[in-house]
Amino acid sequence: MKDKKMILKERVTEQGLFVSLCDVEIMGMTFKKGDVSLTVTESFYLGEEADEETIKESLRNANIANITGDKSIRLAIEMGMISEENVLEIGEVLHAQFVRL
Repeated sequence: MKDKKMILKERVTEQGLFVSLCDVEIMGMTFKKGDVSLTVTESFYLGEEADEETIKESLRNANIANITGDKSIRLAIEMGMISEENVLEIGEVLHAQFVRL
């Protein structure tokens, strides 16, 4: 997955580390399925392009994560951070969230 580009954004909140992760190519796009709509906004997702090791470290330390895009979701599944059965398909994009209590 080294050639696959993803964007990582970290924020420190009262609940701990909040990570947003998405695939580069979906930035700014909107996906819809029925009444559900998801827009991959720069204000929420835009951080820095990150390599796989940086992303893995960030997800391991995250208390809350919001993950969107096929590559980003597949990496989180491979790491065991999310389960495939908990991934939503909104239009043509995969999306998942997790909260570590």
